[in-house]
This record gives sequence, structure tokens and C-alpha cells, in this order.
Amino acid sequence: MQAPALRFSHITKRFGALVANDDISFDVMAGEIVALLGENGAGKTTLMNILFGHYVADQGSIEVFGRPLPPGEPKAALAAGIGMVHQHFTLADNLTVLDNIALGAQSLARPRLDYQRVRTRIGQLARDFGLAVNPDALVSSLTVGERQRVEILKALYRDARILILDEPTAVLTPGEADALFATLRALVGKGLAVIFISHKLHEVLAISSRVLVLRGGRLTGERLTEGATRQDLAELMVGREVRAPLVEPKAAGARLLDLQGVSTPARDRRTALKSVNLTLRAGEIVGLAGVSGNGQAALAGLIAGTESHSGGTMLIRREPVTGWSPYAAIQAGIARIPEDRHAVGVIADMSLTENAISERYREPRFSRHGLLDWAAARRFTEKIIKDYDVKTPSPDTRIRLLSGGNMQKLILGRALDSNPMIILADQPSRGLDVGAVTYVHEQLLKARERGAAILLISEDLDEVLALADRIVVMSGGRLSQPSKRGELSAREIGELMGGKGEAA
Repeated sequence: MQAPALRFSHITKRFGALVANDDISFDVMAGEIVALLGENGAGKTTLMNILFGHYVADQGSIEVFGRPLPPGEPKAALAAGIGMVHQHFTLADNLTVLDNIALGAQSLARPRLDYQRVRTRIGQLARDFGLAVNPDALVSSLTVGERQRVEILKALYRDARILILDEPTAVLTPGEADALFATLRALVGKGLAVIFISHKLHEVLAISSRVLVLRGGRLTGERLTEGATRQDLAELMVGREVRAPLVEPKAAGARLLDLQGVSTPARDRRTALKSVNLTLRAGEIVGLAGVSGNGQAALAGLIAGTESHSGGTMLIRREPVTGWSPYAAIQAGIARIPEDRHAVGVIADMSLTENAISERYREPRFSRHGLLDWAAARRFTEKIIKDYDVKTPSPDTRIRLLSGGNMQKLILGRALDSNPMIILADQPSRGLDVGAVTYVHEQLLKARERGAAILLISEDLDEVLALADRIVVMSGGRLSQPSKRGELSAREIGELMGGKGEAA
């Protein structure tokens, strides 16, 4: 019989007392797409890092097409035909997109890079996968979504025979995701093996032939995709029934934030706002859909106080704002859940307590006569840990040791603790499992119920459709006319995301 493209045999990995992977064994065949599911912290990323040589397993072995894979050697993984798109990016910010993609792929026999050949290849891959990106742009100038596209292109550029995709469609419109799936099916038909990691269960059902489920570091379930349902997979992941929160109709209240013809200056090739009109009302969620890089970052920065406007008027409770800054935004009752929790949401080597008070350390409850009250800060953090079910050994734990879901819960608790009247929720569920997503949505809906105005910026169209009372689409720095829940189909919104239709 033909050897599996990939074989994991009894893989175990410990980090101190934590068993991240516990005796995991499974095969992936050539010409097969296997979905890997699990809650945040279930061990998926650790297992893939072992495969790619970033970690060394304490026990067990891996074979690629029948040959042992040397442990702890990323170069050996690349040579074996393994391509990986990491959940958290591994790009050099000071290099261009082209240089990042070609880095490490150039033969020593041809030390001089053939830029035209590389550019042509990147262009072809970008067209095939619907992953438009400027090859001459510095990575440091790219948005989170654009960086993810570069990661996908980097893996495909190396002619991978085994491709690991970790949340690959987070930045794609529905049409682009369909195009990516069509290409994956074509490659699988030629013998490519794919491990597809996603929290979007409808994608798992659409693209995979088999589903493997990790829970608590162990392989606890396996299902053929045919005949499986979203509810079945969700329950396998979390070990209990998961129900999406019900969004009750609610009349919007007073205008809490208005943008009237607002524009922002262009910075570092980032798309600027162009005469944007937007209103946020009490007790309402406005969902903003769009492909990453179309001006969402400028809008989020403007509301959070990190961006200034070059034209138009911004009003808070019908009063024009002056001297706008992050501190002024906090004082005005604006809470922020940032787009990139690792880069701007937390400081990785600081403790949970330090991160919990990072935006409010000047408040009297945490500061007395210029000195921090660490006992009060710790009590505040312990309350967030309890109320938001943050799984951590201690408030003194460095936050980088938490899973993405638990890190997001701490950020959510920090943002919502003061009962803010305006909430900027920028990609609040990116990279989270179905249980964590449900929890985040429940908290946002509770804030809506008590009268908060929420701007939900999300590249997950299902999330926008599920939560938003009104939906706007951003394309090229402009906003579409708002539509009420149910007025437009997912396909129609996807077309607006792709630039079709007129902006407001």
C-alpha cells in the first residue's frame, strides 16, 4: 500500500506541568484534505509547530511519505515538501513582500535573485488564489489581513506537497474563499495533502473529507465530513452543547458617535478614509464588513484616538471633539478591543495584572499619590479572571503564556469592566474557537442590551450577519449605505466587499 503523506506516531509534548500534546497518532493521505479542530489551547498549534520543526516532541515520531522527519529542523520540513501558514505571522517587517516570499527559497547554485521570475510567479499565485498584494510593499506597512496573504503565498511559492493552513480565509470575501477552495481541490486532485485548521465550521464541512478533533491535548474524535453537521463538530470540540446567542430586536437609542464627511491622511500606504459618514446609536450594533486593508484600520484608529482626521467632523454625544487622543477616547467612554491582540492588545512579557490595568492605571482606584496600588490591581484582575473565565495559573502569569482565547477574554474584561457607552470591537473573535466566539458574542450582546453603542469591525461575514442591527461595507476607504439586518444576502455583501456597487 502507498505510504501516507504524513504520519504522526504517539506525539507527546510537555511545557512544564502542562501536557500540550498527549500521545497523538493519525495519518494524512496524499490527495486528502483533513480538518483539524479544537478549542483555543487544545494543542493544534503545538502539534503543527512540532511538524514544522519549531518544537521537538518529548516522545513520538513523524514520517513524511514513509521517511522519518528529523525533529527540530524547519529546513528538513521544507525540503520534505511541508508548507505551513502560521496563525501568528513569521515575516520580516523590514523586507518587501517579494523578499519575504523568496527568502530561504533561493538555491545556492544561483545566489543572485531573479526578481522578474519571482515577481511573475508571485503574480500568478496571487491571481490563482485571489490573494492580491503589492510585491514591492514593505511588510511593516501591511495590515494584518495583507500579512496573512503573504504567509499563504510564501508557502505556495515553495511547491509544498503537504500544506498546513491555519485560519487561511480570515481575510477573504466569500467569493475569494470559494476560489481558494477550488484551487485547493485542484491541487489535491494532483496529490497534494492538506491539513486545514479553521474555526469556521461551515468551511470545514465545505472543504475537508475528514475531521480530527483535539481536546485538552488529546485526539478525542474523528468524523467523516459527509453527514456531519456544525452542531456535531461544535460539541466534539468543546464537549458540550453550544448554542449561538439569540439577538432580540431592539430599538436604537440616542446618537452617541457621529462621523460627518470624515477623511484621514494616507499613512505608510495604508488606505485612508474618504468622506465617511457613520452614526453609532445606543443599544445598537453596527457591523462593518470588508476585505482587510480597505480603510478599517484608519477608522478604528480614528475612534480609538490613535489617528487624526484631515477633514469632516467627529462628534461624541453630538459635541465636536477636540484634542483627540487615546486618553481622551477612554475619558469619553470609548472602550477598545483591538484588531491584533498580540501586537497592540497586550504586552507579551508583562503579567495579566499589568495588562489588565494598562489603559486605566491613572484612575484613582489603581493609583494613589503617584504610586500604583498593586493590591487593588490584582483584585481587579482576579475579578476579570473569574467573571470572564480566563484560564490561567495566576494573575502574575506572563500573558504570552495564555492561549489566544484566554488572552482575548482578558482584553474583553478590561474593555467592558467600566460599562463603556461606545465599544470598538475590531476583529473580536479572530482565531477563536466556537466556544470562545459564543462567549465574546454574549458579552457584546449584554453590552448592547444595557445601551452601549457597538461598532463591530469583522472580516468574518457570518459574525457580522449574526450580530449586527445595521451593516455597512468598507471598500477603498469609503462606506456603503447602511442596510438593516436581512436586507442584503451574504453574496450581495461579499460583492460590495469586493468593490462592486456605489459607496455612500
